[in-house]
Amino acid sequence: MATLTTEDKLLRRIRQRLAKGMVQYGLIDDGDKVLVALSGGKDSMALLELLAHRARIFKPRFSLLAAHVSMSNIPYQADLDYLRDFCAELGVPFIHARSGFDPSTDTRKSPCFLCSWNRRKALFTVAKEHGCNKIALGHHMDDILQTLLMNITFQGAFAAMPPKLAMRKFDMTIIRPLCLVHESDLEELAALRGYRKQMKNCPYETQSNRAQMKEVLRRLETLNPEARYSLWGSMTNIQEESLPSKSNHTL
Repeated sequence: MATLTTEDKLLRRIRQRLAKGMVQYGLIDDGDKVLVALSGGKDSMALLELLAHRARIFKPRFSLLAAHVSMSNIPYQADLDYLRDFCAELGVPFIHARSGFDPSTDTRKSPCFLCSWNRRKALFTVAKEHGCNKIALGHHMDDILQTLLMNITFQGAFAAMPPKLAMRKFDMTIIRPLCLVHESDLEELAALRGYRKQMKNCPYETQSNRAQMKEVLRRLETLNPEARYSLWGSMTNIQEESLPSKSNHTL
């Protein structure tokens, strides 16, 4: 029996978690055309590679399209030739779209929210134009758990990012196939593959609390190595009888 290399073990672990998430949450059906949001970061690069591999070998049968959205007012310098060549090697068509926003138009929303929302709208447009019925985002398990912690801490809401979300208003479904994949595994894969890091210089990045929540999650795992699985399980284990009843009064 051949001995598995470190890379073999890593790929098997990632692919198993990808497959488990896809099956458990019913993310892809036969005949789907999936638009992959390719930012150029390690997560979206890995997602595209993993889905391209799966589309060639396993059922259900589905097709892929990759799209990169540039924001006119954010100095994010993606190497479009590199992304286009990466897609070509995987046999996936590549689309480049442009968008932008004016943070002064809605001061109630943070620039991060406005940027994310406008990117998302651009992806919806590309998906519709090219006959896609689903959009795949590169959020992994760590992203989802950090969002859960952020919403609890800052919004007073028990909410995160679902693996599958039907956007009926847009007749589109958002999926997160990496929902059960650990960020540490994606970092290791990126190093092995030599994914080229894209230049990022966002003037609003310091306004985000995600970096701090990443550290909170790390500390929780120091207290309990199984903390991530407990947090994940808590999202479907709501014991209402042990919680306060809803009230019309605020604290």
